[in-house]
Amino acid sequence: MESEDYASGAVIGEEEIYANGRDESDPQRHRPIISSEQLDIEAYAALYTGRTKTMRLLFIADKCGIPSMELEALRMAYEEIKKGEDTQLFREIIGKINGRLGPNYALDNAWADAVDRRAESRKEKLENELNAYRTNLIKESIRMGYNDFGDFFYAHGRLGEAFKNYIRTRDYCTTSKHISHMCLNAILVSIEMGQFTHVTSYVGKAEQAVDGLDPVTIAKLRCAAGLSHLEGKKYKLAARKFLEVGPELGNNYTEIIAPQDVATYGSLCALASFDRSELKSKVIDNTNFRNFLELVPEIRELINDFYTSHYASCLEYLGNLKTNLLLDIHLHEHVETLYEQIRNKALIQYTLPFVSVDLNMMANAFNTSVTGLEKELEALITNDQIQARIDSHNKILYARHADQRNGTFQRALQTGNEFDRELRSMLLRANLIKHDYNLKGPRKY
Repeated sequence: MESEDYASGAVIGEEEIYANGRDESDPQRHRPIISSEQLDIEAYAALYTGRTKTMRLLFIADKCGIPSMELEALRMAYEEIKKGEDTQLFREIIGKINGRLGPNYALDNAWADAVDRRAESRKEKLENELNAYRTNLIKESIRMGYNDFGDFFYAHGRLGEAFKNYIRTRDYCTTSKHISHMCLNAILVSIEMGQFTHVTSYVGKAEQAVDGLDPVTIAKLRCAAGLSHLEGKKYKLAARKFLEVGPELGNNYTEIIAPQDVATYGSLCALASFDRSELKSKVIDNTNFRNFLELVPEIRELINDFYTSHYASCLEYLGNLKTNLLLDIHLHEHVETLYEQIRNKALIQYTLPFVSVDLNMMANAFNTSVTGLEKELEALITNDQIQARIDSHNKILYARHADQRNGTFQRALQTGNEFDRELRSMLLRANLIKHDYNLKGPRKY
């Protein structure tokens, strides 16, 4: 394997080249990798509150494919839903349990009927109060009335009605803080409904109400914008938003997202879309984001491994994380795409400094087979992501570096042609002026 160092012309030794992937002699590379153990559902669920906690547990139950894990998630979802008032979702959970957890987790008709009766009474009371407020034309009271209706419908799982009532408060908002509060409510319901176009819209509206934005609200809006970009597969924009989230977020937005999610989503999107300099300046050297990374050490380690070109260790971390990431309600659809982009970027970065690369050493660095590596490189070469050719017989990748001498001649010729054209234009203009051949427009009266 040969290398070109354009800055110094230094030759990189075989030991140093080998470190571009996996260096077995480095004791730090033997630090423990997180195990691919089954997700600790109880610890995971404890990160969230409200409706999203129940929905995440149901998502795990649907996607995990492990009966014991499924029943544990359903058991916790049952216990969580009974703390609220959503009887429709309660009945759905009972249907999913299907008697597998015994009589203690069966349909509790008495509880459901009592909740529904209280709901009817509460709804009638709210309607009477709102009608009185509208009769008296008290804007603040009307705003609070619609807001209470939104909270009521949200608690009972009627998200469409909740959204309508939250946005009705906009006509009665009198301060910037009221507007930002309305937008956060609309964003919350929109995320639950999966309507991320609404999320983007109301994030923008909230950001216009500058006076009503405290640091916690700004952090919440950036999280919401990041989720919206993630859903739209705009990974670079998503990464930027998550990286801008301030430490003020803390546990103030657990009805949507946990601080650990900010670290995970932001890091994976950054690895897939940022170049090396951006990764250094916006992720590794980002003091605010470092606080989030400390909550997820394995994410922090894989970022450092990727930046320091220890790709085998980085990919091993990713492999161990994958099973649990596929159980994340927001990230699961993007895991395969992000992983592919991260791996392709690692392959590109590995080959970039070299004139030729030994595929056997590269396969060892990426902990894969030479045949599999060749197929990956072929795809990247076909897509013009790597400028190189493969010697399949000798198992060597040769880079196609541009002919710098020819390029210099071409640029010199282009510069000469441009100079000649500009000079002829100047001479023509000078002769026209000299012989008074200038065209004057008709005078307007």
